[in-house]
Amino acid sequence: MGKKFNAAVAKVDKDKRYTLEEALELCKSLAFAGFSESVDVAVNLGVNPRHADQIVRGSVSLPHGTGKDVRVLVFAKGEKEKEARDAGADYVGSDDLAQKITGGWLEFDKAVATPDLMGLVGKLGRILGPRSLMPNPKLGTVTFDVAKAVKDLKSGMIEYRTDKAGIIHAPVGKVSFELDMLRENVLAIVDALIKAKPATAKGTYVRGITLSSTMGPGIRLDVNAVLQNR
Repeated sequence: MGKKFNAAVAKVDKDKRYTLEEALELCKSLAFAGFSESVDVAVNLGVNPRHADQIVRGSVSLPHGTGKDVRVLVFAKGEKEKEARDAGADYVGSDDLAQKITGGWLEFDKAVATPDLMGLVGKLGRILGPRSLMPNPKLGTVTFDVAKAVKDLKSGMIEYRTDKAGIIHAPVGKVSFELDMLRENVLAIVDALIKAKPATAKGTYVRGITLSSTMGPGIRLDVNAVLQNR
């Protein structure tokens, strides 16, 4: 642990549950890296991901994006290829892209595919799957409306999924964002998770929410206050 990190930790009351506004202000003030750190949220959900019907997974468009330049790759042919390029996709193709990926090229952040090319894309599952790059119809990334998918991803749509401990990790912006921008992004994720609550989930659903910057310590929130002020 470095001196700057330890100094930041000392300013966080481990026994306190902060309001969203207090946590965001503190998170921004504690950032000490020489770059604009990302702000991330971790939401502990009362689900058991070992059961398929309790895996919480989906996507949500953040009102103010993440502050990151998202490189979007699209598997498409013909007119859909043109639509993808016009919408701002960074890479568009089919067999040529599949060959590059098979050869080890992975210089993109999100992938979209038209349904007719999923036979081709499916063969890349062992490469794309473990890296969360596989197009998925449930996330809106397997679609003939490639223009909308590309624009959504470029403008701040993020994907989320519970990890083995039932926790959702998601970016909500940069420490350079205005406070209201970060607040609205956090609430957008919380709202999405509430709507995605599995019918089989029992007991308290949102058990904990923690905010942190890339290099900073975790700041625990008052869950009830966050839910009441949505």
